[in-house]
Amino acid sequence: MTASNKLYWKISATFLLVMVVLGVVYVLVSSYMYRNYVMESSQRLNANIADHLVQETKPLVNGRPDTTATHDIMHSMMVINPSVEVYLLDTTGKIIDYVVPFNTVKLDRVSLGPVREFIKAKGKLYILGDCPGTGKQNIFSAAPIYESEKLTGYAYIILAGTQHQEISATLLGTYFLKSGTFIFLATLVGSLLLGLLAIWLITRNLQKIIEVVRRFKEGDSRARVPNAQGSDLSVLATTFNEMADTIETNIEELKSVENLRRELIANVSHDLRTPLAIMQGYVETLLIKDDQLTAEERKNYLQITLNSSEKLAKLISQLFEYSKLEAKQVQAKKEPFFITELAQDVFQKYQIIAKQKNIKLQLDQPQDLPMVFADLSLVERVIQNLMDNALKFTPTGGQVSITLRAMEKSVEVRIADNGPGIPEGEQSAIFERYRKSSSVAQPAAGAGLGLAIAKKILEMHDATIRVQSKLNEGTAFMFQLPVVAA
Repeated sequence: MTASNKLYWKISATFLLVMVVLGVVYVLVSSYMYRNYVMESSQRLNANIADHLVQETKPLVNGRPDTTATHDIMHSMMVINPSVEVYLLDTTGKIIDYVVPFNTVKLDRVSLGPVREFIKAKGKLYILGDCPGTGKQNIFSAAPIYESEKLTGYAYIILAGTQHQEISATLLGTYFLKSGTFIFLATLVGSLLLGLLAIWLITRNLQKIIEVVRRFKEGDSRARVPNAQGSDLSVLATTFNEMADTIETNIEELKSVENLRRELIANVSHDLRTPLAIMQGYVETLLIKDDQLTAEERKNYLQITLNSSEKLAKLISQLFEYSKLEAKQVQAKKEPFFITELAQDVFQKYQIIAKQKNIKLQLDQPQDLPMVFADLSLVERVIQNLMDNALKFTPTGGQVSITLRAMEKSVEVRIADNGPGIPEGEQSAIFERYRKSSSVAQPAAGAGLGLAIAKKILEMHDATIRVQSKLNEGTAFMFQLPVVAA
């Protein structure tokens, strides 16, 4: 038995149980309501019977029952309607006389609250009072008895006596046993058939979704629930389709990351071998031809070896730094600071390098710039990477500028050079974590992680870095930092 079939029979059994419980409750409620309906109808029809008794005779004389005159009338009433029980009450509710079948009376007093309420409503309300014959509540008719305009007692007539209740209970039970059973079974069968059909339709659609989920689990990443919006289980079907799309997207991203990782390892391995090979070659030359080299050649070989080791150290440092950023091991410690002071410090540090390459360095910043809210050391790292990049590609006699500009809710930092520029087709890839330039304008010197590190740091600040570049005209990088809220 499949999972959907098990679910179908479980839901069906639950539905059947609910229908049985509802049917039983329906029969019980109907029985109660019908009994109340019969009792209230009987009370309304016979509401004036006690008043007629008082009008036809004088039940009480000097506050005492006149049995010779009243018993004949009371017996006549019982002959006409055997279900009634006639009682005479004093003003406190005590029973002072009665005519009932079999003389079975359990109470010697009747509560006058319902009696007075009945008289006040003139028999138009459904009110139950004490039944002396059974000790339970029952329908009644009541009327006050006056002598010389003085209240001396009450005529109190039970309309459904003990015998009537026994016969009614038997007939009512038989009636509901027959009609209730028929109605209950007919309703149960009809509802059950309709319910089973509805459950079958729902589980049929569920079976289709389960089949799609099974296909997706077995590797069919393109499996989707067709017409998800129009399905009876549209929320479930739509949610699964969205989840499958997300999983497929994540899988594609993981594949892309894996490809980039392999490319990174290959490219880094190549770039690590280059300075290592240079260092190894020159050190071997020094060892083999030490007696044949002049002091100038020996110094030149050592300088080349030192430059290669510095390049290797820088590359390893960048790889280590980027790996920590990508693994989110670096947390931005944001604080308010003046970006103008940071720009001035960076400008002073790069003056010597710029002079050595005969490059003009320029700083353009207003003095009234507001404070920004960011990590000071990380922002400094971004600016340094962009400056290294600009000085690397700016030719001798060129110019590099740092420009700060106030925006509406931020400060823009712009670092520009007048170097060879970046081809338009390569601009979208310059922030990748490792790249190899294929252009003539920017040969292998373009390889590195500086821009990728800058982008990662700015992403930690919810900021983006943009590039503007034209061949033979130069390149500019811009990013914005939020100002401190006033």
